[in-house]
Amino acid sequence: MSEPPKSPSAPGVDPNLEDVHLIVATDEEVTVEYFPEDWLAIGIFWSLAVIVFLQFFTRYVLNNSLAWTEEIARYLLMVLVFVGGAMVTRRRTQIAVELVSNVMKDGPAKRVLIAAVGLFSLGFVAILAWLSVLITERMHNLYMTVFDWPMSLVYGGIAIGCFLMVWRQAQNLWRDARAGFRREPASPQDTNG
Repeated sequence: MSEPPKSPSAPGVDPNLEDVHLIVATDEEVTVEYFPEDWLAIGIFWSLAVIVFLQFFTRYVLNNSLAWTEEIARYLLMVLVFVGGAMVTRRRTQIAVELVSNVMKDGPAKRVLIAAVGLFSLGFVAILAWLSVLITERMHNLYMTVFDWPMSLVYGGIAIGCFLMVWRQAQNLWRDARAGFRREPASPQDTNG
């Protein structure tokens, strides 16, 4: 029989011994906020879910697939990606390489780096939005395969997502500028010293 592990308060164990863990995870307070891009993404997502279910049901249960479901599902997924990009931009949860800024001490160089990254990101999504308008204009004369609708409807949805990203990145940059381009430490462990 194995004996149970000793707790720090057990006799024979040093009470000053800290309980050390390699990984420490803490739960954050969850706040539910809904912004316009959230509602738009929820609507697109559930439309996509219904269409994909309809595609599955007609293909595998009825053995008579609806031709339009695959094409419309593909287009909705394209729009959902860019509207979701606006959500990600608002929440600042983009994939980023933060090694340099995390290693740097707070000072002018770190603030310049944070400002440059913010400006670069804003420039990138602004160019993306501009190109999405150009492609939307060019796709107006092309039509979907199944429906006689212009492809500019699909690319217009992508353009809306791109402009939402520009708006949210500009807000982020403005907030950063007002805070002096200072960033909070990424984890509670960074505040210990």
